Amino acid sequence: MEGEKIKIQVCGQEKEYEKGTQYLQIAKEYQADYTDDIILVSVDNRLSELHKRAKKDAEITFITTADKAGRKAYRRSTTLLMQKALYNLLGREKSAVRVLSCISQAYYCEMWNFGKPDEAFLARLKAEMLRMAEAEIPIQKSSVDTDEAVKLFGALGMAEKECLFRYRRSSRVNIYSLDRYQDYFYGYMAAHTGYLKYFDLQLYGNGFVLMFPDKDTKKTAEFTPSVKYFEALNHSREWGRTMGVDTIGSLNNAIASGRMQEIILVQEALMEQKIGQLAQTIASTGDRKFVMIAGPSSSGKTTFSHRLSIQLSALGLRPYPLSLDDYYLNREDAPRDEDGKLDFECIEALDVEQFNRDMTALLRGEAAELPSFNFKTGRREYKGRQLQLGEGDILVIEGIHGLNDKLSHTLPKESKFKIFISALTQINIDEHNYLPTTDGRLIRRIVRDARTRNTTAQETIAMWNSVRRGEEYYIFPFQDSADVMFNSGLIYELSVLKAYAEPLLFSVDKNAPEYMEAKRLLKFLDYFLPVPSEEIGRNSILREFIGGSAFHV
Repeated sequence: MEGEKIKIQVCGQEKEYEKGTQYLQIAKEYQADYTDDIILVSVDNRLSELHKRAKKDAEITFITTADKAGRKAYRRSTTLLMQKALYNLLGREKSAVRVLSCISQAYYCEMWNFGKPDEAFLARLKAEMLRMAEAEIPIQKSSVDTDEAVKLFGALGMAEKECLFRYRRSSRVNIYSLDRYQDYFYGYMAAHTGYLKYFDLQLYGNGFVLMFPDKDTKKTAEFTPSVKYFEALNHSREWGRTMGVDTIGSLNNAIASGRMQEIILVQEALMEQKIGQLAQTIASTGDRKFVMIAGPSSSGKTTFSHRLSIQLSALGLRPYPLSLDDYYLNREDAPRDEDGKLDFECIEALDVEQFNRDMTALLRGEAAELPSFNFKTGRREYKGRQLQLGEGDILVIEGIHGLNDKLSHTLPKESKFKIFISALTQINIDEHNYLPTTDGRLIRRIVRDARTRNTTAQETIAMWNSVRRGEEYYIFPFQDSADVMFNSGLIYELSVLKAYAEPLLFSVDKNAPEYMEAKRLLKFLDYFLPVPSEEIGRNSILREFIGGSAFHV
């Protein structure tokens, strides 16, 4: 009914609006109260785009570009802007671009039919993107039948999207349009291009990077790539292409055609070969007594350390796996974060001096009694675990701070061999939607923590931001100091984890703050056909998360 009023709760106030008012209009009224741009809105704890209209009484919360969901919306919207600008400059055939990975607050992109760009071309591309941003062109959304979407992407030459949606269970697909340029994106978008003014472009690798803001949402972050990380990503991508599995659609093709047993066996064999080669490298050094393994949460550090130990044993060495968790301070002595919660991510949570005393004694050939940490009581315990290093003995130490020399400051550099391990993405969703490494690790952790710590998916999601903060501060800055970077990602793992993770995610209460993230992850997992876990070997890194491992993990 024309003129009908509805009540909207916003910023602690209740206001009346005409039914059908765009959330974009409401956001404009409140933008002056926010430092960062409002880009999305949460309506009764459901994420929504600003072009949507208010149809009933509701409570709304604004999502800015400083928020996780808002930052992602900004990045995918800017990606669409970049694609459209390329199309304007080159036409459809030569403008084909692939968004391959996220590196240092930037998306790494390569062009298919144009070749390697130069500085002059990037300057033209940036100018065209800025022109479109100034024009505030609407980003429109429409819903089409899934079969129609398959035909559309086939006609547009987007073969990976065409393949992706052949396995789509939902009967409808959301298509975004920018000045008649159409594409699909995994997630929500900005209302118009006027939001997308803060970006830059820089040549890198065989393509370029599209750079975004970080904490300062109105300033492009400096591009500081890790060479070893980029090389590891490239190696993983090439392996996926060799196997004919480099996107979710091609993975689903392999599952549907019965190729998964072969792919699982080949990838596990390749990983074992790499671990064996790594053991050979360590053994050939002769003077390394401490193998320091570090990596972000849910990288499979524990299983990796055991598998590496087996390979070292096969070479005649005597490895002793050790977890840095055993050197946690007693819980009453542990530091707290800015919110007053126990901070287990910072290096100050460990008894660094005791660790150094023990390791120095072992290096001198003396005996040392090593502790064990009891997570139930929150205290370090000594149970007579004596160790003395002799000829051929080596300690395999895993923990998030393993690469930080502050942890092992009394140990000579030449006594340490450093390994950075992470589960790096080997496949992407499609041409323009990369698969975030962090999503894979979060799903690993949700499954593992539910099994080993009786932690709900809601609880794991709630602490994930704190975990990620700790990684940014205490792990990633040290990754390039590693002697070797090891990728523990498995090309098929999300298809296996799907059956374990979905029930846990469905259990998240719809009124909980974590519901939006749970819903996003469920949508993400819906892309994958399932793979049963029976074919997964007992020594696989994946067993650390789903259970049934040959190791005590």
